[in-house]
Amino acid sequence: MQVGNARYVKREDLPETVPVFPLAGALLLPGGQLPLNVFEPRYLAMFDAALAGNRLIGVLQPALGEPEGFKPALSPVGCIGRITSFAETGDGRYITSISGICRFRVMEEVGEGHPFRTVRLMPFMSDLSADDDEGQVNRQELLRVFRAYLDANKLEADWASVELAGNRTLVNSLSMMSPFGPAEKQALLEAPDLKTRADTLIAITEIFLARGFGDSDSILQ
Repeated sequence: MQVGNARYVKREDLPETVPVFPLAGALLLPGGQLPLNVFEPRYLAMFDAALAGNRLIGVLQPALGEPEGFKPALSPVGCIGRITSFAETGDGRYITSISGICRFRVMEEVGEGHPFRTVRLMPFMSDLSADDDEGQVNRQELLRVFRAYLDANKLEADWASVELAGNRTLVNSLSMMSPFGPAEKQALLEAPDLKTRADTLIAITEIFLARGFGDSDSILQ
């Protein structure tokens, strides 16, 4: 996989440890783009360190059900991202965009004397392989529920761009854009393959529509 000016094709291309940005309700998937507005001092320090090094950070959620706090327990799976866009605002914030590379499993948290958190990781190497599972996605069904969601919300889509998108781009983009809660986002992230992620997205969206747009945080509870 090529992300920005870097290529990631083998284990040696990825770090053993990565600083992590815990964000409830956030979802980054391989090939996806996640815009971030960074303002907390510890995360400003994390981005400074990443920009001075390999430009990689891990995005993951606090553990489901974890109370808010300064150092919540972490979800077991996140996604490595590369900083591909970066701007200073002049008022102490960074406006950045993170491009997803591959998912990872947290092996342990390691202390390195920084204000931000760092984990040792095990990458999902299958995320770096060719898109050989795209043909297993039920694209017609995925587009059907996507259209139903848009119609129910009186929204429009650029259907010309949608039709041109490959299945991996389509599934991962729709998953990241979905309005669902942390449990649903984590289920989409941890889906073992693209077909399962597409099927999960279809099922969650259908439940969401059937419930008449109730609290999506409760769908998987």
